[in-house]
Amino acid sequence: MNEPDDSSWPALGRRHHQRLRETYRSAGWPCHDALEVDLLAAGLLERVWSGEGHESLRVTDAGIACLARVFASHRAARGPHEALVERVAREQARQGRLAWRGLALLSPLPRPDEPDAVQWVSACPDVFSIRHTSVEAYCEPVVHEIKVRRADLLADVRKPAKRLAYLGLASACWYVLGLDAKGRPIGGVDDVPPDCGVMLALPDGWAVLREAPRRELPRLPFHLWMALAKAGPAWRDDDSAQMAL
Repeated sequence: MNEPDDSSWPALGRRHHQRLRETYRSAGWPCHDALEVDLLAAGLLERVWSGEGHESLRVTDAGIACLARVFASHRAARGPHEALVERVAREQARQGRLAWRGLALLSPLPRPDEPDAVQWVSACPDVFSIRHTSVEAYCEPVVHEIKVRRADLLADVRKPAKRLAYLGLASACWYVLGLDAKGRPIGGVDDVPPDCGVMLALPDGWAVLREAPRRELPRLPFHLWMALAKAGPAWRDDDSAQMAL
């Protein structure tokens, strides 16, 4: 199928691209909403009818090309950040831990207006890891939040709910800070609240600026186990070797 001229497409935004990704990963059941209409009109989706008359959606070649452009722009924008996320995940795996990247989790926090009530707060740690153990009490879940730009770091530490959500899911939380274009640290211990550890990513290793305070977490909540299971296998240090087999 020829890709339609961009000038004929409806204006596509982040939600359109998200829906296109979801359709590509799914069985293609239609939603019959405005986003779907825009994607159909743009030629990025097409309707497919089964022999029994059931309608489904398929991402067209033009849709695949659109997704490729979106992914390329994301990689260009988030290159240094994603590279450091990968490096931290590899380091955790080297230490014998199981590491997940880009999880979307929910953390229960007490409501400020009703101390006995709970509100669920979204938490998306860059790296979440647990010990490779068969004893639940020894899991020691740890969150690593990666920052490569000072502006992002300062904006992040002004969100106490986000930090509390991380601490509600892990026994320790670290901020891993990168270097700027001139090789200078983007921040230090004075920029990060004391309930989190601070680590500096150097070209040839790591520098611990402040140890992360640890608290006892005797067992992982069931909803967290379910989120880890749905996210798929964790990244392990032997994954590359297994892929070659």
